[in-house]
Amino acid sequence: MGRTLGRNQGEEAPINVIAVSSGKGGVGKTSVAVNLAVALAETGEAVLLFDADLGLANVDVALGLKPERDISAVLAGECTLAETIVAGPAGIRIVPASSGVARMASLSASEQAGLVSAFSELPGPLDTLLVDTGAGIDSAVLTFASACPEIIVVVCDEPTSLTDAYALIKVLSRDHGVKRFQLLANMVDNELQGRRLFDKLCGVADRYLDVHLGYLGHIPRDDYLRRAVRQQQAVMTAYPRAPSAQAFRRAAARVQKTLRATAVSGGIGFFLERLIEAEAEHG
Repeated sequence: MGRTLGRNQGEEAPINVIAVSSGKGGVGKTSVAVNLAVALAETGEAVLLFDADLGLANVDVALGLKPERDISAVLAGECTLAETIVAGPAGIRIVPASSGVARMASLSASEQAGLVSAFSELPGPLDTLLVDTGAGIDSAVLTFASACPEIIVVVCDEPTSLTDAYALIKVLSRDHGVKRFQLLANMVDNELQGRRLFDKLCGVADRYLDVHLGYLGHIPRDDYLRRAVRQQQAVMTAYPRAPSAQAFRRAAARVQKTLRATAVSGGIGFFLERLIEAEAEHG
């Protein structure tokens, strides 16, 4: 479990499991998750995007999709997780969350573990599982984020974004033992502004926390990206030559390079084990 046949190499290759999180809403986290998924798929990867923002589904809305089933149907025993999957751009597959169902936002650790255990039975090849968590530091966000071997924290150039990103990193480090994070600066004017955001957060983290922060780069402010959002499309497919689309491709390349350089064994197996541990601790 947690491994699949490498489709080009003919040998086993690990499944990469990556959380996309943020300390606060409004920083473009779901847009990052969607476009990063498409950018990875463009390289030939089989990508599954799990909308883990339970109770406030965003991925299907961002892409104008209307799924017939969602996570709430799985918990109710009405269908399997595989039956909820919908097709997205560039061949990505999406597991939609449930929108506006209050109970979904406060699943018990047992329900979270039961839900995600179904991933081990998903059909078809899989290279990367992207987990679009909710924003903030509530229990569901922390459980899903800490279960992923890699965590991307999305920030923008606002004081509250940096403060809340630091709070997320601090809690995940202190309470869940997470020591490595990747930072992505979104909606910035240029590379220098993105790097300054990283340096600012890194300086505070180095002083007070025992963590390692990596820099995935920046996504520029882009009228094409805003237009794609209004059109409920990924900028990667709607405007593939847009500055933001090119930036997502660079970020995807860095993700792939980082994962190869700091590979963590386990993949989905690690993901499931961490969720089951959370159930034991809190159940």
